[in-house]
Amino acid sequence: MPLTPVADRELLHTRTIEARGYSRAGGLYDLEAHLLDVKTHDKLGPAGTRHAGEPIHEMWLCITIDESLTIVGAQACFDAVPYEGQCERIAPDYGRLVGLAIAPGLTSKVKELLGGTQGCTHVTELIGVLATLAFQTIGNRRAREAQATVRPFQLNRCHALATTGEVVRKYYPRWFEPRD
Repeated sequence: MPLTPVADRELLHTRTIEARGYSRAGGLYDLEAHLLDVKTHDKLGPAGTRHAGEPIHEMWLCITIDESLTIVGAQACFDAVPYEGQCERIAPDYGRLVGLAIAPGLTSKVKELLGGTQGCTHVTELIGVLATLAFQTIGNRRAREAQATVRPFQLNRCHALATTGEVVRKYYPRWFEPRD
């Protein structure tokens, strides 16, 4: 465990987010995220009691993108919600994502379409996870194809990939910029 251990603490809640990227026929990609919230103790809420280990939230979001990173399909599903019969009613509204591009400005467009009472906070959070996953899913193939002529998009997007740093010198020597 890389974090400093803390003595005498008790686990109360676990949120797990799992995201997977798939290649499909016709140059399409499915990006799927699953969110699961569970407590280690019984939770009494306005809609009743959830027992320890029983999901409070279990939600899915799948978006399908094309090669241009445009969303061509979207589906939300709810397996466990705090307010049954209500929370899951918003699922069809995630179809509004169709036509958006995974590009700068996506977050503000998503907030306009699905922010606040227009969506589910938890499912909407997954859109950012899937946007990042898009680059992990199709970026490696694109990077290999383009690396010979186009600077990889991820350079200078974090400290490890600074064009003046050791990682770029070693793995992307063509794009390495020695410090003066």
